[in-house]
Amino acid sequence: MTKYITILVISLSSIVVTLAQSPEGTWVTIDDKRNVDIAHVKIFKENGMLYGKVLKLLPEARVRTCEGCSGDLKDKPLKGVTLITDVKPTGNKYWSGGRLLDPKSGRQYSCSIWLDDPNTLKVRASFGISLIGRTQTWRRLR
Repeated sequence: MTKYITILVISLSSIVVTLAQSPEGTWVTIDDKRNVDIAHVKIFKENGMLYGKVLKLLPEARVRTCEGCSGDLKDKPLKGVTLITDVKPTGNKYWSGGRLLDPKSGRQYSCSIWLDDPNTLKVRASFGISLIGRTQTWRRLR
């Protein structure tokens, strides 16, 4: 019996470690110019790729609709909008090749994300090459 309990504990521990090394979950996005929390974004996996959808806008969020977007997203409330699309795993704790939508300008950027630690996500938006871009730090919602 003790053997089975030990195996169960080890199995559950490995599941917890695996989840902690994944960007899947809900993240608090930060306006790094004003140093305020602005939204909760859920990172989820679909067909082996990662996506990020706005779950909630916080009171400090200045952009509340997809102002610069075109088509169906034009002036749509940001809650429920998928801002990060088609990000693929490319290494240990690193995902890239996807797109990130800037709702203020409507522009799509290349997107890479990686975990600094289990509760810190780096999100990089760039113009084609990674050298021309910007990185934000998001923290896992607890």
